[in-house]
Amino acid sequence: MMNLPNKITISRIFLIPVFMVIMLAPLDWGELTFGTESILVTHFVGALIFIIASTTDWIDGYYARKLNLVTNLGKFLDPLADKLLVSAALIILVQLELAPSWMVILIISREFVVTGLRAILAGEGEVVAANMLGKIKTWTQIVAISALLLHNLPFEFINLPFGMIALWVATFFTVISGWDYLNKNKHVFVNSK
Repeated sequence: MMNLPNKITISRIFLIPVFMVIMLAPLDWGELTFGTESILVTHFVGALIFIIASTTDWIDGYYARKLNLVTNLGKFLDPLADKLLVSAALIILVQLELAPSWMVILIISREFVVTGLRAILAGEGEVVAANMLGKIKTWTQIVAISALLLHNLPFEFINLPFGMIALWVATFFTVISGWDYLNKNKHVFVNSK
């Protein structure tokens, strides 16, 4: 039977196609106007779904630790759900021309490399939990994606490109955390046959 934290993680995975359909389907729900700035209702709803799905990352981890329900399935599903959600959102941002493709390629490439390394380590019996840099990377990505999905509102009112600044910060932490992960696990490459 699946425990509560894993059910919450699965709900995050199920929200991904809902998020994608709302963001990409040709739905005409109109626009929301805030002062002089406007955003499509679908983009606003999509951003809210992304934010809700992202908060489940904190919620499932909280309950897993509080109720002592940490499982190997959860250790596998949680980072997978994060990567699927973030990758889907980043690709959508490129399609909507709200994020540069090179940054998205760099971020997603790091996720593939780390996931591959985790698979190798798991095959050797090692399960590596996320460290603080990995958690900072995830949260900076979520903040950047949320701001960009919201078309930089409310920062657009003061002409502050917060979404792009946040994406630069997220890209920085993505590269640094990836390098740190590879460096801490370089024994895999040194000892490989």
